[in-house]
Amino acid sequence: MKGKQVLLTGGTGGLGLGVTPAVLASGAEVTIPYINPRGVERLKGFISPADFARTRFVESNLNDEAAVEKLVNDLPRVDVLIHLVGGFAMGATHEYSFENWKRDFDLNLHTTFLVCKHSLRRMLDNGYGRIVTVSSRGAVEPGGQLAAYCASKAGVVALTKAIADETKGTNITANTVLPSVIDTPTNRSAMGAENADTWVKPESLAQVICFLASEAAKDVRGAAVPVYGSI
Repeated sequence: MKGKQVLLTGGTGGLGLGVTPAVLASGAEVTIPYINPRGVERLKGFISPADFARTRFVESNLNDEAAVEKLVNDLPRVDVLIHLVGGFAMGATHEYSFENWKRDFDLNLHTTFLVCKHSLRRMLDNGYGRIVTVSSRGAVEPGGQLAAYCASKAGVVALTKAIADETKGTNITANTVLPSVIDTPTNRSAMGAENADTWVKPESLAQVICFLASEAAKDVRGAAVPVYGSI
């Protein structure tokens, strides 16, 4: 991805701490939208000063279409979109509030739609693009207590595959990854660390994401790639 303009959402989050250094190591110019400036400060400890100099941070709310449109339009171009933003929540369906259900869809699916919509518009204008989204194993193997999470992540798969179909015959691809539990500080805090050695490491998932975002994957489109670790 040397010289490519990459929009990397969620780049300061737990998964981003593994993905962002890998994307920068490929030589890309990276733009990272953020909400919490503490995440930006934390990321500094994971990348070199030289790589940090090729990273642009933009405060932006990805649930606000006007903000997303401005974010994308302000970039010189969008060669690659890597969308990491998402969140995990549990609760029995009969007890789950509609407000929480809508929050899960806002975070997992609606942000994906908005950044894909506006990035794809720029890619079509330029005749080139790579879109990589992050879904979940739960999208294809739904479990109890996870209805909202699994349903919203299944929507990410459907959206990504639809974009791949829409862009047939172009130099634009769209693919998604299906990780199981990712070994992030948040998941360790919520679930304990006793089984963390079986979880997917962010650095490992980053290699799959970077492949899908690269020229090497030009013939891969509409894939939903399982990345399950040892679980």
